[in-house]
Amino acid sequence: MKLSPKMKTYNILSIIDFKKKIGKNSRLLGIDPGKKNIGLAICDENAVVATPLTTIKKNKLESVLVEVNKIINENEIKGIVVGMPINMDGSLGKSAQSVLDFSKNISKNITIPITFWDERLSSEAAFNLSKQLNTNTSSKIKKLDKNSAAFILQGAIDFLNNQ
Repeated sequence: MKLSPKMKTYNILSIIDFKKKIGKNSRLLGIDPGKKNIGLAICDENAVVATPLTTIKKNKLESVLVEVNKIINENEIKGIVVGMPINMDGSLGKSAQSVLDFSKNISKNITIPITFWDERLSSEAAFNLSKQLNTNTSSKIKKLDKNSAAFILQGAIDFLNNQ
């Protein structure tokens, strides 16, 4: 399954168009939408370092939008990077469709540019990083979503800075 150019995607852009749209010195928001929780991370205005921010419960879309809009306004966010769960063979599965639906709903209510970034192994990498920092297991699990969002955002900003 691929994104169709005919699909109405509002402000959802390819990573290259996203880069053109956000310009330089832009703070970005990384989102890791899970089944129960949504991990959020932000980067500095120079888009060099991604930092875990918070985890919010995936309840009603309206409450998620309120929280995300609050973060966008308080931090002068210029763009959103959403983790896309791509299968190891490169295909998109059921989780990817859920992320596409979530992102379309977000894009109808938030006007800044949105792009996707491959989130393969982000949870595993975030968990392993916590392990290397000698974090206890309950703390690792509690911070997993926001750390995964930071891992996703860091991958995207590294790519954007090297283009």
